[in-house]
Amino acid sequence: MSDLVPLPTADPIVRGVRIVVSAITRTSAWRWAAHRVMPPIEHALASATGGRMQVSSLFVPSLILTTTGAKSGLPRDTVLMYTADGHGRAIVAGTNWAAATHPAWTYNLLAHPEAEITVRGRRYAVRASTIEGDARDRVWRHLESQWPEYRAYERDSGRTVRLFRLHLLRAL
Repeated sequence: MSDLVPLPTADPIVRGVRIVVSAITRTSAWRWAAHRVMPPIEHALASATGGRMQVSSLFVPSLILTTTGAKSGLPRDTVLMYTADGHGRAIVAGTNWAAATHPAWTYNLLAHPEAEITVRGRRYAVRASTIEGDARDRVWRHLESQWPEYRAYERDSGRTVRLFRLHLLRAL
C-alpha cells in the first residue's frame, strides 16, 4: 500500500548534491524568494502531472499534503519534503523557510489531524500526530540524514518547528 519507503542516503553523489543544494536553500536570498516563487510552480507542476511530480522531488522525496483549513474548512494543498520513518509513515516539518511564524498547514493539521497525501500520484488518507519531547532530537537526526543541516531552519526561525508523523490509514 505504501510509497513511503526510506530513501537510501549512502549514495555519495546524491549526498553531495544535497549538501550543495541544502547550503543554497539556507541563504537569506533563497528563503526570501522560495516561499514566493516555489508554491505556484509546485502547484502548476503537480496539477499538470496529477501529483506525480514536484520540483522538490528532484532533490528529496516530496508529497502533496491536503489539509482541511482550520478556519475555512476548505481543502488546502501544500507540497512538502518528507522523510519516511521506515515504518510506513511520513515525517514532515513545519520549517516555513525559517520564517518566524508557523506555516498555515500546521495549524490545519492541529485543528483537523485527518488529512490526505499524494505521493508519486497515489493518494492516501493519513492521520497526523505531533512529535514532541525526547523524540524530536531523534527525528531531527533522521531528517538531517536526508537533508543536511535541515534543523538550521528551526534555529534560524527562533521558534520550535512543529514536527508531524503522518500515519497511513488507507489508500484512496
